[in-house]
This record gives sequence, structure tokens and C-alpha cells, in this order.
Amino acid sequence: MIRFAFALLAGISMTAQAQDTPEPPGLEFAFELFAEVADPIIVGEMPNGTRRIIDILGGTFEGPSVKGRLVPGGADWQIVREDGFTELDTRYMLETDTGHLIYVTNIGIRHASPEVMARLNAGEEVDQSAIYFRAIPEFETDAPELEWLMRSIFVSTGERYPNGVVIRYWRVL
Repeated sequence: MIRFAFALLAGISMTAQAQDTPEPPGLEFAFELFAEVADPIIVGEMPNGTRRIIDILGGTFEGPSVKGRLVPGGADWQIVREDGFTELDTRYMLETDTGHLIYVTNIGIRHASPEVMARLNAGEEVDQSAIYFRAIPEFETDAPELEWLMRSIFVSTGERYPNGVVIRYWRVL
């Protein structure tokens, strides 16, 4: 009802609006992160799945406008459901090559067929194209030249390997 009222106010017919699909927003590559991670710590079986914590040991990141290192000490707090569907809550710190700190919260999901997820969770290398691994990062920094990180929406994709993770970040235009 609100959409119809808005369309009337804007002078747009609902017929034209229903026929024309708007263009989606574009994406701009921001940077790529390579993280070295520890073996998972299994906390135990919770009502909604297995709680795992994976410590972040360090790494690097680089993009057209920013680069630096992944500061050791962050972690990924996961819930792995019985079918392998994984809820991700990852928090870590980046340090740019100019010494500025960026706090990152990356909330996402990862899933694939039960067979692929079982192999992945066992620490085996698997075909990354068989895995859906997406997240929505948020950034915090006091560096004026990095303010663009806090003034845009970002999406990220991930790849999980036996001892590491690759995350690619895109700014939504």
C-alpha cells in the first residue's frame, strides 16, 4: 500500500513500475585479505549447533587505496548446524602500512552440500566454487583518510582453506 501511494505521489504508474526492473547498484573492489587461522576450538553442542572459535593468527590485506597487515588476536565465532550451514561472527583488527587501525566486524554465512561441508570442517581442501561464503563487514577507524570505509556499505566473499581464509571486500556503489 505504501509503495502504491508513493508511486502515485511520484507520478509513476504501477504498470510501468512493475514492468521495469531497476538496475542493481554496482560494486567497487576495495581490498583482499589473506588470513592465517588456528585450528578450531570446539566449545560444544549448543541448542542451535556446534559452537566453534577459530583464532586469527595474522595476515595481510591490499587494495587500490589501502594495504597493511591483519593484527593477530581476532577470532571467528561460529555456529555449525547439523547440515553444515555455518553462521559466522568474525571480529579482527587491520593495521594499514601507515599505522592506522581499522576494527572490522564481519557477519556472514557459509554453506555447501553436506559432503563438501563435512570435508571443509574436517580441514580438507575443497573446490571453493562449491561453497557459498558471503558476509557483510562493518569498519571503524579514526583515520580521516579511511572515513570512506565507514560511509559505505560493503559485501564480502570468502574462501576457506585448511590453514587460511581469503576474503574479498567490495563497496556497494
